Amino acid sequence: MINRIVTLILFALFLLTGCSTEPEGFILHNVKGYTIAGDDLELINFDAIAVQNGKVAATGTADDLRAEYSGFDEIDGEGRTLIPGLIDAHVHVMGLGYQQLDVDVQGIDSLEETLEVIKKYAEDNPDLKWIRGRGWNQVLWEENEFPTAEDLDSVVPDRPVYLTRVDGHAAWANSRAMEIAGISRDTPDVQGGVVRRDEFGDATGIFIDATMSYITQHIPSRTEEENEQALELALQVMAEHGLTSVHDARIDVATWDRYKKFADNSDMITRIYAMIGGTGETFDELAENGPINSYANDLLALRSVKISADGALGSRGAAMIEHYHDDPGNSGLLFYDQDELNQMVIKGASNGFQMNIHAIGDAANRQVLNSFEHAWYELGNQSDLRHRVEHAQIVHPDDIPRFEELDVIASMQPTHATSDMNMAEDRVGSERIQGAYAWQTFLDQGTMIAGGSDFPVENVNPFYGLYSAITRQDHGGMPPGGWYSEQKLSRVEALRIFTRDAAYAAHQENVLGTLEPGKWADFILIDRNIFEVDASEIWQTEVLQTWLAGERVY
Repeated sequence: MINRIVTLILFALFLLTGCSTEPEGFILHNVKGYTIAGDDLELINFDAIAVQNGKVAATGTADDLRAEYSGFDEIDGEGRTLIPGLIDAHVHVMGLGYQQLDVDVQGIDSLEETLEVIKKYAEDNPDLKWIRGRGWNQVLWEENEFPTAEDLDSVVPDRPVYLTRVDGHAAWANSRAMEIAGISRDTPDVQGGVVRRDEFGDATGIFIDATMSYITQHIPSRTEEENEQALELALQVMAEHGLTSVHDARIDVATWDRYKKFADNSDMITRIYAMIGGTGETFDELAENGPINSYANDLLALRSVKISADGALGSRGAAMIEHYHDDPGNSGLLFYDQDELNQMVIKGASNGFQMNIHAIGDAANRQVLNSFEHAWYELGNQSDLRHRVEHAQIVHPDDIPRFEELDVIASMQPTHATSDMNMAEDRVGSERIQGAYAWQTFLDQGTMIAGGSDFPVENVNPFYGLYSAITRQDHGGMPPGGWYSEQKLSRVEALRIFTRDAAYAAHQENVLGTLEPGKWADFILIDRNIFEVDASEIWQTEVLQTWLAGERVY
């Protein structure tokens, strides 16, 4: 009798807890849904999506999904447009967080106003031992000249000030910062870096690329509390703008540990595909056990390396084959010689890591392609590693086909073109500009493009990038028809480079990038239909909701 009672109790418990063979899920209906799908990567639309266990179960009509998933909860999308979560293939996550904490002078169009913002920040933060920040851009100012330490001294004479240029490849320091760093007339330039000097040979306060370390080595390290605060802020900002995954271009050991801590504590609300910073000691430690293809259900991955081959165009540090058109005698800066770069690529690739190399000038792009060619010769076919050129900004016409020949991905940032169009042709002239920001040329030859922003160099908003890719215009609609409009992308092509193709560039196309069954349910609801509105409106798109693995994170 007792055994019979026990059996009945166990059966009742089974009915209560185990009889449902269909895990819980939901159907989001009444949407104008879009995704890339199929072998032809075509755009398909749907009006409902079923999500189960954090992944896409199906898309289609609401009636069909209700019939197939009758036990699912239902959510009304209120007619909003739904697209896959956007992926930014080149970012600096912690830089975005620090931008929220430090003085931000990005986009200010005069030196005078820039100094006023710095002055107010210093006054509002009297306890800070160093004033630091980023975003200045002398090209936007009427003077169109590099600023000086004396300019900063006029507003903050008593504390050291250190501000990186918008592209992160030059820094502006005041006299107090240079005094702490021991900068003098005898301070030398270094490989890959220049100290700008006046007519007497004295440092002006501008440090380009490698010489920035003269100052940075004296700036106190941030506390871990500050670092975690910056990461929290960055994650919030990314989610607010519809970014469900980003490729973080250069991390160190402490940053990777911080990311894992956030993932382990369920605080990671944007996926991060991280690139190890260089092939030195950081690589030796992080790569000790080989690539990490997935951590915490694809929240993190660590299977690539970031190296920089040159500087930036705005600061004339990008390495050019010929001299700058607007600065005769200057051809920019290569950070390494060919043998050094070859050795780094071989080290990373032979350990199974994708190599992602920053190259902006045509000389740097050629050098990077040479290093990838060397890897093919030494190690064999490199296609499976999916090596990338980060930026591929100014490429000699002879080198563009080599991207396809070497199966190299072009990781490009559309907003760089619309931000740079006020000075790019001045820098390189009318001939070299033909190989610049050449998105359609790359696509036409079969080269995959991974779309990104390089934030905080550019704005974090991915719809700015979509708009730039589609129009090649600024937000005022200039120039009419678009800057070198033959390189514009279609709306479907633009969505692809920020979704499926960006996922492919991270070896993640089987789990991310589209809303096909079995992939993570990463999607966003937006306030307008980017396939129907006038192209001039796309940059104004607002994100209403962001969903990661079937959970609403914004």
